[in-house]
Amino acid sequence: MLNIVLVEPEIPQNCGNIARTCAATGARLHLIRPLGFDISEKAVKRAGLDYWHLVEVLDYENLQDFFSKNDVKQMWCLSTKAPRSYTQAKFEDGCYLFFGKETKGLPESFLEEHREQCIKLPMRACARSLNLSNSVAITVYEALRQLDFPGLKEYGSMGEHTP
Repeated sequence: MLNIVLVEPEIPQNCGNIARTCAATGARLHLIRPLGFDISEKAVKRAGLDYWHLVEVLDYENLQDFFSKNDVKQMWCLSTKAPRSYTQAKFEDGCYLFFGKETKGLPESFLEEHREQCIKLPMRACARSLNLSNSVAITVYEALRQLDFPGLKEYGSMGEHTP
């Protein structure tokens, strides 16, 4: 199981979309306060559709509270400032993927403290960043690909094609 950690997320629709990704993949969602919205807000639930019951959501007052309650063996910090691509990371089952707030990313001090665990999604120099929910989805599916998609359905309703 993967762990998605949103540090001070600001946009409810992003959180809802990320919750839906967690529901589809079995990832656990950790929310670090302060939040830019109320978790029960209609927009968050609408973006997550009817998937909220499939998501384990854990709520923390701050990063210190989070680390006091979790035994983090492997973590990756996603940042546009990171020195290497997410494809260079070797994801392990149970790893924690940290994402910062939409307007500022992860705190600079946090990035410096975890410099060796910082990775980025490559993009054009003229682009500021990808949408947070898109960044989470891309990273989660790369981690799951590396882990051979544990516990996920590998087929669609069309079944197998027989020549």
